[in-house]
Amino acid sequence: QMKKTVKNPPKWATYCITAGLLAVAAGIMMPLLLGLGNGTYKWVYAAGALVSLAGRVAGGYRGSEVRLKRLYRMEAWSSVMFCAGAFFLFYGTAPRDWIAFTLAGGLIIVFTSWRIPREINKLQRNEGGKANK
Repeated sequence: QMKKTVKNPPKWATYCITAGLLAVAAGIMMPLLLGLGNGTYKWVYAAGALVSLAGRVAGGYRGSEVRLKRLYRMEAWSSVMFCAGAFFLFYGTAPRDWIAFTLAGGLIIVFTSWRIPREINKLQRNEGGKANK
């Protein structure tokens, strides 16, 4: 009965999210490890942000639980934050704007990766999907 409520996203969407977040991480690490160089890190970061956003939008939560729906939507907003960071990498006037958006997206991911499993466990304990209303 729980399978009707909590559905896993399609595998390809999960792969997009993972690959996108790894590219974002690589884009962040490239200037630290290799120097600013020719700006390749900007393109790696931006591509990762777009790929993770595509995976989040396509693999969103389709169940009936409102809290889980809200948490998965917050995860999509983390990818939007990364896309805003990518915008400021190319067009920002202050060099720290993109870092602020990256940190905001990272904090959202940390929060939702902690809360989503707790909500799923709570739903499984409460009679197969009848959570507190």
